Amino acid sequence: MDPTDILLLRELERGLPLVPAPFMEIGKRLDLLEDEVLQRIRKLKEAGIIRKFRARIDQRKVGVVANALVAWKPVGTGHGDTGALLAAFPSVTHCYEREPVPGRWEYTHYTVHHGYSRESVEGEVDKIARSIHCHDYVVLFSTREFKRVPNVRMGENGGGCE
Repeated sequence: MDPTDILLLRELERGLPLVPAPFMEIGKRLDLLEDEVLQRIRKLKEAGIIRKFRARIDQRKVGVVANALVAWKPVGTGHGDTGALLAAFPSVTHCYEREPVPGRWEYTHYTVHHGYSRESVEGEVDKIARSIHCHDYVVLFSTREFKRVPNVRMGENGGGCE
């Protein structure tokens, strides 16, 4: 990487400008032609410095204000396909299975939900609970949003923008 690549990565971390030609706009900021911006991005991606290139939506700006982690304790000792059942619901954005901590935290399955209101999320979770016959669960709503920062490790082998 050269100093221009580092400046380009910093521009990309800020997000693409909402204009008809975002790479041309970034090029103007860096005194590069649009084609050179695109060529540098391709090379950084091929080198593994940029691993992913994707859109990230500010969910609060579009009205998604209720975010919850739900901890589930399925009935019985064998969990079978509980994870697959939970993951199949459209309102579940993430689904995990973890070992319980006996006597302290008995929940084994976790799902993440996002909605326009706490009531809508609670309604979806209740619907899921009835559908999979699991009524031992706890809904933990986020009370605060932390600033999201891209995972950047410039200069490290295998690092890059995410």
